[in-house]
Formats: sequence, structure tokens, C-alpha cells
Amino acid sequence: MLFKKLTLKLAVVAASLSLLLTGQAGAADNLKGTIEIDGSSTVYPITEAVAEEFGKVHKDVRVTVGISGTGGGFKRFCNGEIPIADASRPITDAEKTACKAKGITYTDITVAYDGVTIAINKNNTWAQKLTTAELKSIFKSGSTVKKWSDVRKGFPNEEIKIYSPGSDSGTFDFFTEKVNGKSKSSRNDSQITFSEDDNVLVEGITNDKYAIGYFGYAYYVENKAKLKAVVVDNGKRAVGPSAQTIAKGMYFLSRPIFFYVNKADLANRAEVKAFSQFYLENAGKLSKEVGYIPLSKGFYTSQASKLK
Repeated sequence: MLFKKLTLKLAVVAASLSLLLTGQAGAADNLKGTIEIDGSSTVYPITEAVAEEFGKVHKDVRVTVGISGTGGGFKRFCNGEIPIADASRPITDAEKTACKAKGITYTDITVAYDGVTIAINKNNTWAQKLTTAELKSIFKSGSTVKKWSDVRKGFPNEEIKIYSPGSDSGTFDFFTEKVNGKSKSSRNDSQITFSEDDNVLVEGITNDKYAIGYFGYAYYVENKAKLKAVVVDNGKRAVGPSAQTIAKGMYFLSRPIFFYVNKADLANRAEVKAFSQFYLENAGKLSKEVGYIPLSKGFYTSQASKLK
């Protein structure tokens, strides 16, 4: 008799659970719409991975992710064109003013840690460690460096080819400020190629033994077989990018990366809120999978309150 009663109770619980799950599935099925995201090509791999996983759960929500650069993303975001902007740097005062002019308020979420990686061709045997002064000589505005031998005596007497993110890129802003001493200050001549697409930069360096360039750490991780990462000597320490050196802030070009979400869309569009919450819940795992360094679980949890 006791066994029969227990079996009956379990059956009731199972039935109730089934109804609950069915209800949740129905709620998920009712979530519809399109979410357009634009901005940083550095943050793109994480956001694209989140969008792919989100789409498996919410099949009627279409998420598109663009790479117009952090500045390009903020332009569209502050103009009310998109609900979410990926950013590899914090929003600037000018961008805050543009958002305010349109009545747009926002929530900023830190996604992961990145280390801007200075990459050289895999066959480059001479520039595996460079000082910040040497890097500045290559990338600064008005640079007279034409050949590797201009950077350091003993380097090859071969023309140097330079690959850089474009001026709308947050990575460009961060790098030029840290290395050249002023944000957006960069050489702009025939020896440098700019692109908002980091894959273009990767290909340029891959195909030229005498090339050098920079981009987010995830793009280096994905292409380790084709590239080398430069060890940066800033006078205090000489360290290359790795999960450990970036997480501990030991690497000279370590930084956090972000996404920004429009508060009105967060409050009024269920699909935007669901995606933002899903992003935070999965950012740690997915950022690691694509090559970035996740934050602590506690930090992700503390940020979740921003989305309520």
C-alpha cells in the first residue's frame, strides 16, 4: 500500500513537472523578434557564439551581429538604431552626449578580459620581443620607419608592412593611447593597412613575412599556427599575452571588453531582455571557448542585477 501511494505521488509530481516544463517551452516559443547588434570586432566572437546558443533555445528570435567597430556601433546605438552595442572600450564623453541628445539611457555590462595582441608572421625570427619605444616608432603618427632595420640595428633591411584596426575601432583607440601616447594618433601612409575586420588583418600578416599588426587576443588564439605573438617590454617587465598574464593584468595591453544595452529596449522588448540575461549567464563559458578570459562567476552574478 505504501509503495502504491508513493508511486501515485511520484506520478502526480511528474505530471506537474511536465506541465511546468510545457509552460516554459510555450513561453520560450512566444518569444519573437529581431535583435540587431553592432560594434566591436573584438567582442564579435563572444556575441556571435552567444547568439548562436540563444537561437537554439529561442528559435523565433533572429539575432544579427555586425562589426562596424566600437565607434561605429556607438554611433548607431546612440542614434537609436540598435538595442545593443559591442564595445572594446568604455563609451566616450562625446558618445554619452550623443546618446543623451536622443534620450537614450543604457546599461553597460563587462563581458570578459582581452589582451590586444601584437602579431607577426610565423617565419619572423627577429621581432619576437619589442620594447614599447620600438612599437611606438613603428605605429606613431609621422613615423619614419620604412624597414625593419629602422626599428633596431641588426633587423632585416626589408620593408615593414603594418596592419591596424580602423579608426572606428575601440582596439585602435586603446592601442594608440597605450603605445603612441594619444588616442587615435597613428601613422597613416602607404605602409599601413586599416580594416575594421580583424580577419583581414590576420590574413595580411599571415601572407607577409615582414608584416606586423594587432587585434584582440581571440583572433590570435584562433590563428596560433599561422602567427606569433610579440612579447612586449614596457621597461618594468617583458610579457607576452596569455590567459594567465591577461587575467592578472601583467600583460601591458590587457583590458576589459563590454556590451551596452538600451534601457528602454531592456524594459519593453522581452527578446532583448532575455538575450541580455542569456549573454551574462553564458559569457564566462563562451568567452573562454572563443579565446578570451572569463570574469569570475561572482562578478557575472553581480552584474545580473543591472538587467532587472
